[in-house]
Amino acid sequence: MKVRLIIILQPILHCKCYHAHMRIIVTGGAGFIGSNLVWQLAAQDAAAKIHVVDDFSSGSFKNLAGFGGDVVAKPCEELDWEEQFGPLDHSADPVGLVYHLASITDTTVDDDRLMVWRNVEGFRRVIRYALKRGIRVVYASSGATYGQADGVMHETQPPLPANVYGFSKTILDNLAREAAAMSEVPVLGVRYFNVYGPREAHKGKMASMVYQLYQQMKQGERPRVFREGEHRRDFVYVKDAVQGTMLAASCDSSGVYNIGSGTATSFNEIIAQLNAALNTNLEPEYIDNPYEEFYQHHTEADLTRARDVLGYQPKWMPAEGIADYVAWLAAAS
Repeated sequence: MKVRLIIILQPILHCKCYHAHMRIIVTGGAGFIGSNLVWQLAAQDAAAKIHVVDDFSSGSFKNLAGFGGDVVAKPCEELDWEEQFGPLDHSADPVGLVYHLASITDTTVDDDRLMVWRNVEGFRRVIRYALKRGIRVVYASSGATYGQADGVMHETQPPLPANVYGFSKTILDNLAREAAAMSEVPVLGVRYFNVYGPREAHKGKMASMVYQLYQQMKQGERPRVFREGEHRRDFVYVKDAVQGTMLAASCDSSGVYNIGSGTATSFNEIIAQLNAALNTNLEPEYIDNPYEEFYQHHTEADLTRARDVLGYQPKWMPAEGIADYVAWLAAAS
């Protein structure tokens, strides 16, 4: 009779060991979440060898100012992964992990072919390269896959994306599930909710509502929000998003995991928290919503699975996260 011994490690300890002195690829590493991930990886292990793959279509070199690693300025769907990271270049020091965050992130893009081609085909190339070499992959999914659902959002509920961005991320989840079923190498999706925080300014109109409201209020303007400001979102600070992403890298269970704050916060509440952080008293201005057809009125992550499997626990609720972010913005200005 065969006896199977199963050893369970605490995820956060495993995470620290897994990244040690590793060669890591971060796609989208000049972008918002990607650059925060790059800096955290570098801070955690100065000996880590980090390769950023980013075509700078939705990233900025400013996010990587002072970065000591390599940058490949090419789209994932056009990059020859074997030539760039193949055995001839790094046979003695192979890549051990790919964080795939590269994506068109503008949810207002309505060119279906462009969105699906770039987001899906880029991921397909990453998966093909990584699984062939036994490299685990952590990729960015999105709360947009849930669409206009109400209430708490669970990973097991069927996807109902309301726009092509959410649709493209749903296809990533499908490809990841299929790849994981055919390989022993973990493929893990982190389903980001409404992320805000440092290094997002380059996103312009697609920067978080926290940043956009901050910019208005900093200028002494009344913050503008849709309807009565009671739409609720799961606002997750980028430091927590990075924490969840890195914990996923240590997990041996393929699957997709919600990464949020676990709390739905209204825009009125966000404005109140910004007023407190800025020491202002600006009343909101309510405007019509031109994106009503595909607008998510409510997002709220069920974190049960992320807590149980990854050991993920958000540390920054919106009030604390906004205060920290405003302090960062003030220091950076």
